[in-house]
Amino acid sequence: MLEIAAELERALDAGHRVGVVTVAAVHGSAPRTVGSAMAVTSTGDVIGAISGGCVESEAHELARAALDGRAAPSSTLGLSDGDALAAGLACGGHLTVVVSVLSPADAGVREQLRAASCGEAAALDVALDDGAVTPAATASHPWLDAGILHLARPPAPRLIIVGAVDFSSALATAARPLGYRITVVDARPAFATTARHPDAHEVIRAWPGEYLAGTEVRPRDAICILTHEERFDIPALVSALATEAAYVGAMGSRRTDGRRRELLRQAGVQEAALSRLRSPIGLDLGAVTPAETAVSIVAEIVAGKSRAPRLSETSGPIHARA
Repeated sequence: MLEIAAELERALDAGHRVGVVTVAAVHGSAPRTVGSAMAVTSTGDVIGAISGGCVESEAHELARAALDGRAAPSSTLGLSDGDALAAGLACGGHLTVVVSVLSPADAGVREQLRAASCGEAAALDVALDDGAVTPAATASHPWLDAGILHLARPPAPRLIIVGAVDFSSALATAARPLGYRITVVDARPAFATTARHPDAHEVIRAWPGEYLAGTEVRPRDAICILTHEERFDIPALVSALATEAAYVGAMGSRRTDGRRRELLRQAGVQEAALSRLRSPIGLDLGAVTPAETAVSIVAEIVAGKSRAPRLSETSGPIHARA
């Protein structure tokens, strides 16, 4: 539910009631996790999804029935693997879902939705016996306990993009749907504009190295250096590699990368810190255009430390979960 917080809040702001179907448990193969939600407004608009398409119609009907007062609070959607294959469904498995109705008068719930939509920590409790939704203490992940589905969303990770260029605008567009709060920072006023970066949450005019040294960077954050100019790159990377950011990448050729690493060593950056630098940036997807390059960068960020093999060349669960 918190992953569609912005859309829910807009519907409630407009005075609409909303029927929400939220995943409380996943059994077998399913592409979405606990906490995923689909909502239907009183005007019939659909928000979000709870699967790859197999049970969306069922969820839609449950949400509509909830608005009419006809839905049971909790339900099971989907079929066993055998029944699913017989019915022509692709994934099998089934979902336990809880059905709720939100109204514009739910002030406490709306406060948590606003927090989530702004990238702040937020939490809600959903009772399986009646679908009631209430504000809750913040936590790091959703879980089900004693008939209560605890929904939690930590603060959104940041993506700090150094360099207000075409590649940075494309990267902001590619990364925003992943839930990042995006900052573009550049010292050049002609380039650092919101008009050039409509998908960034903020555009900062400052020297990147100074900005990175003075802003909070958390372990889930990512920093991408796209300026390709040593006067910006080196101070920015010195600051970036001193943070706990999960990802630090820099654009440039292999020749540029070699020279840049030597300059960083001269600036006092140790080998352990240099080993964290992803440069040249991105996965080798054959990218050329800014949009293609942005895909290669976000793919590397999502892949993390894994080698990210092709699914078509591997076996085992596709939706592996801890």
